[in-house]
Amino acid sequence: MIYETAQDYLDAPQRSVALFGMSGLGKTRIASLLRDAGDWFHYSVDYRIGTHYMGEHIADNFKRAAMQVPFLRELLMSDSVYIASNLTFENLAPLSTYLGKPGNPDQGGIPFKEYLARQRIHRDAEVSSMLDTVQFTEKARGIYGYPHFLCDTSGSLCEVVDPSDQNDPVLSVITQHMLLVQIQGTEDDAEELVARFSKAPKPMYYPEDFLVQSWDAYCTEKDVKETDVDPDDFIRWGFRRLLSHRLPRYDAIAQNWGVTVSAAEIAAVQSAADFDVLMAKALTDR
Repeated sequence: MIYETAQDYLDAPQRSVALFGMSGLGKTRIASLLRDAGDWFHYSVDYRIGTHYMGEHIADNFKRAAMQVPFLRELLMSDSVYIASNLTFENLAPLSTYLGKPGNPDQGGIPFKEYLARQRIHRDAEVSSMLDTVQFTEKARGIYGYPHFLCDTSGSLCEVVDPSDQNDPVLSVITQHMLLVQIQGTEDDAEELVARFSKAPKPMYYPEDFLVQSWDAYCTEKDVKETDVDPDDFIRWGFRRLLSHRLPRYDAIAQNWGVTVSAAEIAAVQSAADFDVLMAKALTDR
C-alpha cells in the first residue's frame, strides 16, 4: 500500500485516499466535508462517469424523449433549444435515468437487450473513470494547488474489479497512488438501505452474468414475459440480491488491497483532522 503505517500517512505532505463501500454510508458527505475544509480535492467517480464518459449518451436519451413531443421536436430540429444534463456531485439522477430499468415499456421499462447495452457502457466508463484518478491527483496539485486528494468511488466499484487478482488492472494501478478505505456497514445499515431503496427504487449497475441470471430467475419465479415485467418490482427484487453479492467483494478489496473503517466511525468524523486520525487508526488496526 502507498502508506504502510499510520506515521507514513500522517507524515505525508500529500495524502491520497479512495473511499469505497455501499452507497449511503457517507462517502460523499466526507468528500464534501474535506473539500470544504480547503485542502482536499474531491474527485467523484460517478460525476466523471456521467459527464466525461456518458454525457453524450445521457443527452441523446433526453433528446429521444423530447422528439416524441411535437412542440419540442420542432424546436430541436431547428436548433432552437439546447438539451443537456445538469448532473452534479449531489444529483446523479441524469445518469440513473439513462441506465433505466428493464421491463414493460408502458411502465417506463426498456428492452432487456438495451438495458444490457447501457450496463456495458457504464462498466467501461467506470473502469476508465477509476483509472483517471491518477491524472487527477496530478491536476489537483499541479493546477489547483490542493495538497490532498479524496476519491469518492461508485458503489459498483466492487463489480468492475477482481479483488483476488494481484494484477487487477484497476486496483494494481490506483493503490500505487492512494489508500483504499472501505466504509463497512452493519446488517442494520444494509436493511436500512434496502428499505430506502424499496421506497424509491433507482437504476443500478449489475455485473452482466449476475444480471442475466437474476433476470431469468425473476421471469421464471414471477412467470412473466420480458415485456410484462414491472420495472420497479424487478429492481426491488434484485437489489437485495445485488447487495448480498457485493458485500463480500467489498470485504475482499479491503482485505487484499486496503483498510477498513466502520460506518459509525465515518459518521463521527466532523473535520479534516478527525478524518486523518481515523485513517491513521485504520492503518494501525490493519
